[in-house]
Amino acid sequence: MTVVKGSKQYPLKIVKYRPWRRAAGIVVASFCLVAGVFASYYIGHREGMAGQEQALLDVARLEKELSSNARAMEDLKQQNANLNLGAVVDRQASEGVRQEVISLKDELAKLQEENSFYRNLMAPTGNKRGLTFGAVEIVDTDTPRSYQFKVVMQQLATNHQLLNGTLSFNVIGKLDGLDASFSLNQLSEQVSSDTIRLRFKYFQTVQGQLSLPVGFEPERIELVAKTTGNKPVTAEKRFGWLVEEA
Repeated sequence: MTVVKGSKQYPLKIVKYRPWRRAAGIVVASFCLVAGVFASYYIGHREGMAGQEQALLDVARLEKELSSNARAMEDLKQQNANLNLGAVVDRQASEGVRQEVISLKDELAKLQEENSFYRNLMAPTGNKRGLTFGAVEIVDTDTPRSYQFKVVMQQLATNHQLLNGTLSFNVIGKLDGLDASFSLNQLSEQVSSDTIRLRFKYFQTVQGQLSLPVGFEPERIELVAKTTGNKPVTAEKRFGWLVEEA
């Protein structure tokens, strides 16, 4: 063997050539790579599906809770509406009962007044005898400065006789700041003269409607009743201008 001086010598190894091993290695590596990719995809897909399924379950649960809460809210609204309606009905019922009680009290008061009126007519007490004034009323109307009036004349006696006489009805007040007096026939179309004829045994009611002139402020009413006959009687009375509501 020829040796060349000055060059370094390296050991040599002779390997048998096997080309199929390289191909197999490439195949195995490729398989491992594909398997890894598939495994990663599968695991990710499975986890994603699991997460999506859980999300769907959560959505379904929330929708169920929302529906339940909505029903509960509607129930509460209905209960509140029922309570409000019940309160309104109770108030209306209470108001109806209150108005009925007031009406019954008014009716009872009128009956008691009428009973007292007739009892005094038939059996007067004290020194009250002969011609007297009963109820005197001035009641407001819907028309401005227009009023309903009523005067009841009565005879208090144990032995009633037919009375004849007259009644004068005057309203006293101020007209544009000055003293003024108007007789009933000047204020009411239902009265034609300055005196009203009286003819009764127990009682007589004089009533109608009067209207006050513009600028006139009433202060009082003056009534004078006179009987005719052998023993004439005069009864006088003054009332402040007090208006009752209709």
